[in-house]
Amino acid sequence: MTLQEVKSLAAKGEGLKIEFKKKAAFPEKIVREVIALANTAGGDLLIGVDDDGTVSGQRFIEEEIFVMEKAIRELILPALSYELFTIKLSEKKGVAVFRIPLSPDRPHYLKSKDKKQSFIRVEDRSVQASREVWEVLKKSRVPKDTVFTYGRKEEILMKILGEKGRITLREYAKAAGIPLFLASKTLVRLVVANVLLLHPQETEDFFTIKE
Repeated sequence: MTLQEVKSLAAKGEGLKIEFKKKAAFPEKIVREVIALANTAGGDLLIGVDDDGTVSGQRFIEEEIFVMEKAIRELILPALSYELFTIKLSEKKGVAVFRIPLSPDRPHYLKSKDKKQSFIRVEDRSVQASREVWEVLKKSRVPKDTVFTYGRKEEILMKILGEKGRITLREYAKAAGIPLFLASKTLVRLVVANVLLLHPQETEDFFTIKE
């Protein structure tokens, strides 16, 4: 990768597939961005680029790379593959580009004593994946025909979506008079079957009919 290619990437600004970091401070937080990119659509993590897209570089970029590679290796499960490019701006300054593909092993998650935390990209942000997103990611690794019965709870769901255009998990469970786990299972099954679209949000996901 050339400096010109890095500048072209930076000029696009942060988005679904691009994240900037000035340096690898707080690597345990930066790996969340790596996980989100791998789980969503792949993309590039640029170290040595300011929030406004200025390719200013970072002193001793090799040390930043060492910190990030250690964090990726030790904090992400399952193990995640990536490409690494180092571009020198001067004798002391450089930029690192971690190119992360959409992973066939998704969902990746943060290694933690408490619980499995996974992340996805929503526009230019990385947000924690809900249970429904997690299940859809798992089922989307191996696409296959999904067979489901179309009963009362599905009828209620499609009626509400026809009237309102969107629905959340809690709204659906309440309207159909079913437990949250069953509502979740139904929604996930319909997303995997390409009937519904799941729209991840920072607060509460919502679902729409796929056109």
